[in-house]
Amino acid sequence: MIAFLSGTLAAKTLTSAYIDVGGVGYEVAMSQSALSKLPQPGDEVRVLTYLQVSESGAALYGFLAEDEKALFEKLIAVSGIGPKVALAALSTFSPRALADAVAAQDTALISKIPGVGKKTASRIVLELKGSLDADGLNLFSSGEDAPSVLESRLQGALEALLSMGFTSAEAELALKGAPEGATESKLLQYALKRLGS
Repeated sequence: MIAFLSGTLAAKTLTSAYIDVGGVGYEVAMSQSALSKLPQPGDEVRVLTYLQVSESGAALYGFLAEDEKALFEKLIAVSGIGPKVALAALSTFSPRALADAVAAQDTALISKIPGVGKKTASRIVLELKGSLDADGLNLFSSGEDAPSVLESRLQGALEALLSMGFTSAEAELALKGAPEGATESKLLQYALKRLGS
């Protein structure tokens, strides 16, 4: 199994990064939020990977953090969820925000993931509830120095704005004064309204 790739970022598209490792180019499918954090082509990069081998061939999926990879692996274990939907989930929410939504059994929020309807959202909650902090790993839930739910929602909204092409300065300014207790999608709507005016 290919656990990670270290090399030069050759190029990136809306869905994939191309990484040159010793003269061999690897296409790595990644979430939009991870792609937005990659450096410029020509720079060194290290990406954690998940190799999926199926009847239609082999595909590499890439992540910038362990929690992203762990959540991806949990999502594709849910019946009916494939790698594309799992990447869409990571493009829509930060791992922490999605784990919070699963813990809160918020199927309406989870069904905002492209390709996920109410039935699939319910299945995600049913199959993942309680497993995201199993094994003592607690990758996604709060420790003493972990960000609050509001901070993780703000971070998720910020990442979504960055993936839409806004600069970090524009995104942070648009999120200033956001209503407390707002969900990630409400924060995004609030910011887009401010950016549009």
